[in-house]
Amino acid sequence: MSRRSALLLICAVVSAVVFQAAVLPIHLATPFKPDLLLIIMVFLALRGSFELGTPTAWLLGLLKDVFSGLYLGLNAFSFLLVFLVIKSVADRLYAESGFLFVVTVVVATLISATVNLLLLLMFTQTPGIVYSMIAGLIPHILVNSFAASLVALLPAFARDQDVA
Repeated sequence: MSRRSALLLICAVVSAVVFQAAVLPIHLATPFKPDLLLIIMVFLALRGSFELGTPTAWLLGLLKDVFSGLYLGLNAFSFLLVFLVIKSVADRLYAESGFLFVVTVVVATLISATVNLLLLLMFTQTPGIVYSMIAGLIPHILVNSFAASLVALLPAFARDQDVA
């Protein structure tokens, strides 16, 4: 990974954390907040290397847990699992496609929510968690796909370069 790519990745992660943890909760209701760290993780899974992307995906999930999670490690595990699934399929796909990026973000949102729901059902005694997570799933998918389509329109997305 070049220094420029590392600096861009760090700047994107820091700005996404600040935006997601400080700016968006003031202006948007909970199901209508995009998961910017998940979008960065999907971008890394499609464009980055396995060696750098695996710990980065885990750290992105851990960052999400620290700033907005219920249980420490829940999103870290789901981000890592989603990264491994996407990375195993990404070599067979045309990873530079903007449409594929949006579809992959939708699938990653579904997988992440499903893994989080299954882990919460297995390890906690939370009544009504299924209803509350399913009620917010459709708006969350729509907002994530909209945010991913905006990322796909960025000029840096169209460049043919590897992130990691």
